[in-house]
Amino acid sequence: MIRPRRSALYMPGSNARAIEKARSLPADAIMLDLEDSVAPDQKGSAREQVAAAVRAGGFGPREVVVRINALNTDWGREDLAAAAAAGPDAILLPKVSTPGDITMAARALVEAGAPERTRIWAMMETPLAILNADSIARTAADPAARLDVLIMGTNDIAKETRARMVPGRGPMLSWLSTCVLAARAHGLDILDGVYNELADPEGLQSECAQGRDLGMDGKTLIHPNQIAIANEIFAPPDAEVEWARRILAAFDLPENASRGAISLEGKMVERLHAVMARRTIAIAEAVAGRD
Repeated sequence: MIRPRRSALYMPGSNARAIEKARSLPADAIMLDLEDSVAPDQKGSAREQVAAAVRAGGFGPREVVVRINALNTDWGREDLAAAAAAGPDAILLPKVSTPGDITMAARALVEAGAPERTRIWAMMETPLAILNADSIARTAADPAARLDVLIMGTNDIAKETRARMVPGRGPMLSWLSTCVLAARAHGLDILDGVYNELADPEGLQSECAQGRDLGMDGKTLIHPNQIAIANEIFAPPDAEVEWARRILAAFDLPENASRGAISLEGKMVERLHAVMARRTIAIAEAVAGRD
């Protein structure tokens, strides 16, 4: 099943009002955070609050994801056990650096009794994660690994590499593309990192467009005001959907049934374009059903 993941909003797990508000926001995914946005002295209470919110449900069509603390921290194991018992759509693992991080978490989910539908999303936010992107994504070949999505942690990558966060993200474009290639090679979705400037909608729009053009499926967000821009940019535009429908209609004609390539409105169109067209239409229909 194709799910739109245009917008994935981080919400602090320690903020009950924010969690309640998340149930009505138009984001495709809600990521209840136990890591960066929660102070050490609030980790335990946030964990209980998030688990209760997941069990209570009420998030509608939104994917519900719990970002736990890293498993090598004082809180990670308890976070994973509590989240697994609550049964969200996915658990987001921070600081993934090797394939072993995925397989270890997958085993822990089984031991904690997580339902089969609870998947793993992986934060790509360390230099080792970028260097090991292919082998991390490759774990998805084993259904037991549960890996579905890669998420770029651009703030942490910048911190760890000392790369400057400049307009256009030139210093990290190759790292972003490396992870896109790894995701696509192994059938995963991939979401872009956050945009930090809350009062710069034009900058957010530009960075969303860049991420879309690089091949990202959506963007992670830090404020509800960013949702509309991400949803608009990562949804197929009407003209693209209409062109996709014309491609499929042309290949459905009896005279084109055995052809690998055809001429359509002055353009050369191949079977691979039909595959792309089907996905474009599927995403557009999923978005229409949600919006």
